[in-house]
Amino acid sequence: MRITVVGDVLLDVDINGSATRLSPDAPVPVVNVADVRRRAGGAGLVATVLAQDGHDVALVTAVSDDDGASHLKRALAGVSVLTGAPLAPTPTKTRVRIGTHPMVRFDEGCAPAPVPSSTREMRTAIAMADAIVVADYGRGITANTDIRAALSEAALRLPVVWDPHPAGSEPVEGVAVVTPNLAEALASAKAGGLEPSRTGAEEAGQYLREKWGSAAVLVTMGEDGALLLPACDPAQGIPAPKTTVSDPCGAGDRLAGSLAVHLGLGLDLVQAATKAVEDASAFLAAGGAAALAVVAEAPEASPVVELKGLELVDTEDLHPDGVQLAQAVRAKGGTVVATGGCFDLLHAGHARTLAAARSMGDCLIVCLNSDESVRRLKGAHRPIVSVEDRAELLLALECVDAVVVFGEDTPEACLSEIRPDIWVKGGDYTPQELPEARLVAGWGGRCVTVPFHPARSTSGLAAALAKVS
Repeated sequence: MRITVVGDVLLDVDINGSATRLSPDAPVPVVNVADVRRRAGGAGLVATVLAQDGHDVALVTAVSDDDGASHLKRALAGVSVLTGAPLAPTPTKTRVRIGTHPMVRFDEGCAPAPVPSSTREMRTAIAMADAIVVADYGRGITANTDIRAALSEAALRLPVVWDPHPAGSEPVEGVAVVTPNLAEALASAKAGGLEPSRTGAEEAGQYLREKWGSAAVLVTMGEDGALLLPACDPAQGIPAPKTTVSDPCGAGDRLAGSLAVHLGLGLDLVQAATKAVEDASAFLAAGGAAALAVVAEAPEASPVVELKGLELVDTEDLHPDGVQLAQAVRAKGGTVVATGGCFDLLHAGHARTLAAARSMGDCLIVCLNSDESVRRLKGAHRPIVSVEDRAELLLALECVDAVVVFGEDTPEACLSEIRPDIWVKGGDYTPQELPEARLVAGWGGRCVTVPFHPARSTSGLAAALAKVS
């Protein structure tokens, strides 16, 4: 499904550490920093989550050209970013955490921004979508008149879900669902002259639906779920599954993105809203936005030392140089990316996946199934190409920095030695389906899927060759 996300991007930074003493200068904790993690926030978070789900995602936004933007672009790997000229610095929100407890947050570059420009490509991405999510964070993209006109036209043909912001623009008329949280809904109702002490979620939601001219309003209420207010039907409460939540950040973004997907798949409004609430709860249970950080690095990291073209040793054992490379990159503050597979008959789909994986970090290590492992997985007629030749071909690619051969059916032992920050697979999986997901999450890493390219497969090539022969 083609999903277009329209909205404002932020850079979220998590400084994680521990504290065992107070400073002698003042009664404040001394934080020993363990790592610094960066991720895309705002509309960038919506786009990142949808891309990880395997959707074809375009992000229509404004991105600056400063240092924060360079981190954003890395965090948005796998998302097609369409942007006009930069007009404001990258808004950056830095949270300091001791364990799982937030201690303080610093905001930079968050002053009001001018309305950004738009391009023909940005408007085309809106017109060509199967569903649209508007993630308004008050930075001006939804105030652009050309963008608003494109959204108004799209709302006549396809589901548009609008997640509003107090400092943002009003939704265009005719969108499928607007998703304010309860505090936003009550504040808007108060501004419209309703009595706040008597205004509940239902009255506020009805007022906003009429004001905005939307088909429905879904008022989100945290652990109490959400209240759906369609134009022609009674209000309906949607309970949220019981979930232990340490950080609710990103729940609204996840809900809005999921709601657009389910509506785009043809579910009715109640079904789509119910599934979206369930998806948001599952997202928080899995760690929420903090679990999506893609850059784990030491502060003031020095340049990464590149080790390229390492020789294979015993092909049935873990390749020690791959582990050494991961350790060297990590020690320099870099991001270690790994992917895996048989790679029997390299084709364009492999090349694209590997290049996309390498763009997410500072080195790419390929975990390669041994010949015996391939035979167990694919049958006695495979592999077509020996492990030595497969490794040599992979290392010949500029995007591959090292190859590690493993003899088991799964790469879990191999991954436990490399401990990558990011584990990448093709988009015919979802991150939740990968058996390695729990393992990688154990050391703070995460799983990412990149777009799958149909009609390009080793099995297909092998069958074609068999017919020719």
